[in-house]
Amino acid sequence: MSLRTLVKTTLSSQFQLSFNIKNVDHVFPGFVAGDFAVFHGSSAILPLSMLLCVRAQLPYQLGGLKTNVIFVDGGNTFRLYDVSYLAQLHKLYPMDVLNRIFISRAFTAYQMTSLIFEWLQRTVEKYRSKLVIISDIARLYLDKDVPKRESVDVFNQLTSYLAKFADRNQMVVVTTLLPNRASREGMFLKAIICGRANVVASVELSKYGRQFTLEKHPLLNSGSAYFHSENLAEFLEA
Repeated sequence: MSLRTLVKTTLSSQFQLSFNIKNVDHVFPGFVAGDFAVFHGSSAILPLSMLLCVRAQLPYQLGGLKTNVIFVDGGNTFRLYDVSYLAQLHKLYPMDVLNRIFISRAFTAYQMTSLIFEWLQRTVEKYRSKLVIISDIARLYLDKDVPKRESVDVFNQLTSYLAKFADRNQMVVVTTLLPNRASREGMFLKAIICGRANVVASVELSKYGRQFTLEKHPLLNSGSAYFHSENLAEFLEA
């Protein structure tokens, strides 16, 4: 049996949360239990996180996890109307989908730290969630009012905790890094979280459309795929 065949067999034997985006699924078939993932790049990441909020609620047979979703918002990024629209495209009732997404917003680094260390575990257990999305996770730790040494130390502990959290709870934890001001500290935080994650991917804008690049995965080779996204409907396979 070839290595490629072995990898496909291993992945197909597990329930996966897929994007169901033409071309992208060929490079990255989906998340599995225990994944701690980081998506970085352009703001095109945001619609993908909204898509995961909807698709996670689908049955396993349709590439979902049949689960409630925990959404920790660090940058006021949750898009209610996008989620409602995507729910309709998936033949789901928007209000039913929104009622299964439990959102908590952080406005300071200290709030984000408290949410993850003190709130996340009991919330996952309460709602029996198999997916946590933490949006714009680094932004608050780059605030000028937070001492640099403190932000780096706490962020290091935070990402270590999340990697263990995903594995211990056998669930999927997806974090996003949105474009922030370029700084040495920002690059360092990015290096920390990408080093902790077992899945790292980027989405960038190009003249050919959106470029999805799988940069790191425990089983799959890195690779890229282009997809067009002038509107959310084009995220979905025909």
